[in-house]
Amino acid sequence: MTVSILIFLPVIAALAVLLFKNNAAKHAALTFAVAELVVAALFLSKFVPDASFQFVTDVPWIPKFGIYFNAGIDGISMMMVLLTTLLVPLIILTTYKHQYKNANAFYALILFMQAGLLVVFTALDGFLFYVGWEAALIPIYFICSLWGGENRIKVTIKFFIYTFSGSLIMLLAIIYLYLQTPEKTYDIFHFYNLALGAKQQSWVFLAFFLAFAIKMPLFPFHTWQPDTYTEAPTAGTMLLAGIMLKMGIYGVIRWLIPNAPLGYMQWYSIVIVLAVIGIVYASIIAIRQKDGKRLVAYSSIAHVGLIAAGIFAWTVQGLQGAMIQMLSHGINVIGMFFIWDIIATRLGTREISQLGGIAKVAPKFALAFLIIVLGTVALPLTNGFVGEFLLLNSVFQVNIYLVAVAGLTMILGAVYMLRMYKQVMQGETNALTATFTDITGTEKLALCIICALIIIIGIYPQPILHISDAAVTKLVQTLNFKFYQEKL
Repeated sequence: MTVSILIFLPVIAALAVLLFKNNAAKHAALTFAVAELVVAALFLSKFVPDASFQFVTDVPWIPKFGIYFNAGIDGISMMMVLLTTLLVPLIILTTYKHQYKNANAFYALILFMQAGLLVVFTALDGFLFYVGWEAALIPIYFICSLWGGENRIKVTIKFFIYTFSGSLIMLLAIIYLYLQTPEKTYDIFHFYNLALGAKQQSWVFLAFFLAFAIKMPLFPFHTWQPDTYTEAPTAGTMLLAGIMLKMGIYGVIRWLIPNAPLGYMQWYSIVIVLAVIGIVYASIIAIRQKDGKRLVAYSSIAHVGLIAAGIFAWTVQGLQGAMIQMLSHGINVIGMFFIWDIIATRLGTREISQLGGIAKVAPKFALAFLIIVLGTVALPLTNGFVGEFLLLNSVFQVNIYLVAVAGLTMILGAVYMLRMYKQVMQGETNALTATFTDITGTEKLALCIICALIIIIGIYPQPILHISDAAVTKLVQTLNFKFYQEKL
């Protein structure tokens, strides 16, 4: 059993979904996505949570140029595989009350994107990593440009130019590393063993960093994000925020810092400062938002800023916090965007000031909304708390003043999220909200799953942390040893 099963099943599924029409395409896509989740669960059941790579597939692809289809799963990759395979069926489930023109193409693109994401999260070959990186971008571009809002073309082109430009610069760094290897290979472990000078590593660091910072996005490379999240169809926004931005975070952990540790030592303090600035900036902008979907978009920038700060502090706590927070953020942000999709579908608006009193006419919806809000603001015993606590602890070890500012993500997050909830849910109904109907069917099922995950992960996160613990510890210790040698 190799990782190629996980990668190619969504491709086969996407091609099969193209044969269906309308609702049949929707049902087929959900069936295939659930099947992929079952396969991922099977891999998890056979996974040994040590620091090794398992289920490896390594076959010649273009051997003349040192390119191999080389992919495998360690504890870090397993977390990303679980994130992807768990959220894709949830995202498809949230679309069940929507009717899309050319539905078969819409759902096929989602499954194609899933395959690209899984390549990114399992690739052990630099060229394969780049192929997966671009393969995940193309489907989301078409999802946003064909099924997005009124300004979708302008916004999607900006998104594509931003991300594709960063990707090309990353490709140059990958080719450069390839040329430095004596064996002329793209193998990640040969990249790790290169003894490049500090100046060379600094340029490699910056080339990778630009691509990953745009994808996350990290301040000040974030300007494409709010408009894209707002104009994209809700499923597209969920794919972008729930999974795709984690490509950048994962890239930092797997490809950026290990390939350029000396570059990291030169630039990490500046990156942490940028991340902390992004937390405060995005939180303040979120407070001022009138559109609910746009508010959630800015809140996502703030949460990603904290994850980035924790990673660049480079401690076991920070990376473990990032692991569980990527999963938690994916669950929470999908829940928040689904909440606003339900509101917009029923009432035709996302303007917070036009709403109120919905809890009186839709108590089940109000309860689900409240649980998701509490997870997002990191209330203890919810999924958001564990990751944010570990990340803040990691930043604390770098600079006590920075952690004081970074902690604002929890305070300011509570301000804008709870104020939004109060405005939308509490008070008296008006002529618009009095017609709001409570959740039923697939809406209730999706929200129940999301709320259950928020509570379960918050109460008992240890099994999830155990998956990545050995891989994270080995990676941090290996690089810390290199840092120590350099100081000597």
